[in-house]
Amino acid sequence: MIDRSNVKAVQTRYQDMLFKSVVPFWLNHAQDTQYGGISTCLDRAGNIYSPDKSVWMQGRTAWTFSRLCNQYGVQDEWLNMAKSCIDFLDQHCIDPADGRMYFTVTQDGRPLRKRRYFFSEAFYTIGHAEYALAAGDQQALEQARYYYTFICRLYDDPSSDPFKIWPKTLPETRRMRSFSSCMIMLDVTSVMRRCDPENSELYDRWSKRFADDIIRYHYKPEFHCVLETVGEAGEFLSELPEGRVINAGHAIECSWFMADEASYRNDPVLMQQALDIYNGAMKWGWDEVYGGIKYFVDVLGHPPVQYEHDMKLWWPVSEALIASLKHYLETGGQRYWNDFERLT
Repeated sequence: MIDRSNVKAVQTRYQDMLFKSVVPFWLNHAQDTQYGGISTCLDRAGNIYSPDKSVWMQGRTAWTFSRLCNQYGVQDEWLNMAKSCIDFLDQHCIDPADGRMYFTVTQDGRPLRKRRYFFSEAFYTIGHAEYALAAGDQQALEQARYYYTFICRLYDDPSSDPFKIWPKTLPETRRMRSFSSCMIMLDVTSVMRRCDPENSELYDRWSKRFADDIIRYHYKPEFHCVLETVGEAGEFLSELPEGRVINAGHAIECSWFMADEASYRNDPVLMQQALDIYNGAMKWGWDEVYGGIKYFVDVLGHPPVQYEHDMKLWWPVSEALIASLKHYLETGGQRYWNDFERLT
């Protein structure tokens, strides 16, 4: 049974932290009033320790401050922050040669690095979609639609990528699937459906595809885990270090994406799969000795090749806070409340 008084206390605490600490920190320290967008390398005091800018963070910040407007009502400083990131993305972060986006740029927007992955485009898409809803900006919505279609095409057919860079692994030698792509696209699709309801049928089809791909290819019930890399048909690549990797933070993040999708569809089977993914990820990732969530684990118990495998990064904990509370509200299961409390 859900204890509503506990939930209300949590809501009050986190809203207080959001509006008195987190939002003012970024408004006061990260806005680049000279070149636009935000600075993305800040210490805890708000000092900028690198002028270079993450393109991911421009899109994510546009989404965050637009979402604040859509959730709590438009405030000029929030909308202006989002607009600054939208403009910086459009003016500086797209390669005119092929339409693909950069990964990092200089403070004034000159390109530094470009990667094969489409995550810059994904965060561009959700930023523009959320901003379009907050500002009533049809052009921003059209840009979101364009890049959503673009990255869905890349997901379906990587060979269609106009950025002609060698793949990470040559498919002629070894064909593999990456969990991160279908996971993030499920979330992007959820944002698009909410912000662009007139095309909800399109987004429903794609969200089903992405959720199905997660379960069909990456979820391994025999191990109670999600594998980051599998063969083209979902094969367990047991002989390869990358084929044995569990990233508990990714799986936990995915669990709440899937739970949101299950709630939207009123699909109890998908909801149970989301819970199973979360439960397995916490079992694999939680450090029973010192607490916290380990970054990488080898499903067969071999030494992980990632040097940082036993580190406790902050973002998996953030995802677990979201997921545990969501799953508690969805099920009333005490185990999820207990997880939330030990994470805090």
